[in-house]
Amino acid sequence: MSIRAAVTGLSGLSITLEEAAILRATPPAGVILFRRNVESPSQLRALTAAIREALGEEAPILVDQEGGRVARLRPPHWPAFPPASVFEGAPDARAAANAALLGAECAAMGLDVVCAPVLDLRLPGAHDVIGDRAFSADPAEIAKLGQAWIEGLMAAGCIPVIKHIPGHGRATADSHESLPRVDADAATLAADIAPFRAVCARDSGRHLWAMTAHITYAALDPELPATLSPRLIGHTIRGEIGFDGVLVSDDLTMGALAAFPSNNLAEASLAAGCDLVLHCNGVAADTAALLRDCPLLTDRTAERLATARSAMLAARPTALAALARHPAALTPHVLTDA
Repeated sequence: MSIRAAVTGLSGLSITLEEAAILRATPPAGVILFRRNVESPSQLRALTAAIREALGEEAPILVDQEGGRVARLRPPHWPAFPPASVFEGAPDARAAANAALLGAECAAMGLDVVCAPVLDLRLPGAHDVIGDRAFSADPAEIAKLGQAWIEGLMAAGCIPVIKHIPGHGRATADSHESLPRVDADAATLAADIAPFRAVCARDSGRHLWAMTAHITYAALDPELPATLSPRLIGHTIRGEIGFDGVLVSDDLTMGALAAFPSNNLAEASLAAGCDLVLHCNGVAADTAALLRDCPLLTDRTAERLATARSAMLAARPTALAALARHPAALTPHVLTDA
């Protein structure tokens, strides 16, 4: 099977005939689901089963399930998990337990890659697109809680996606709408990079995925946003941060990349050093065009995908045992307050 180096969206609650034909002809590496794809537990389990029937049992199925305002699984069928900000100052075990409970809900639905935790700084004056999605303004606190979150998700049987590397916290614009530019110098940006470097210290982050930021950083590459920058990915993400896991772009259909040629975005992102590109709008014609021209999955990316999956499977028994030593952290109050 000629698998494309892409993760794509679907239009609705089930796979349409047109989408099924696209998945057969030009299969992506995986699929990402949104609110438009989620109605009930039975419907969602049927959809994830159908995706894996089309793409294979180990095809990753992604979901943005952070808690707070970024949650695709919501009441009344799923718990309302809090945003990351409520865990600032909380014990590691509590943050890990919350992430494990959140991850368990995802895993039960067949969703095995959770796009969390957010390791961006929560800074005054920045655009609130991040806001309470971030743990703190303190890099050390973010690193501590982010590591706990990673362990909780892995305990539940999910692969975490740290985001938005190398840091979205200083952006004064929403990258969903336009391309932010961060003019901070390299010494200042060291604080943004620090949480990512800390969680990647374990095995160079090979147990993780990371999602790029659609942001131009003047001190790192004044011309190209991180997603499209060989210089930034090679020197900063793979070099200074030391990340050697699966690097996936943020959504190529976001407004931040509108000024760049749409027919070349996948190739440019992959050439810059991303392992996979994310294409989320779920419009069948757009998905077909993206997959038709998208480069194939490389052996190196396939190896990284397998390594992250194996690390999650190996870590799960140990992580579950660690959580069991903190029974108070597993009580339902972790879902509603800090």
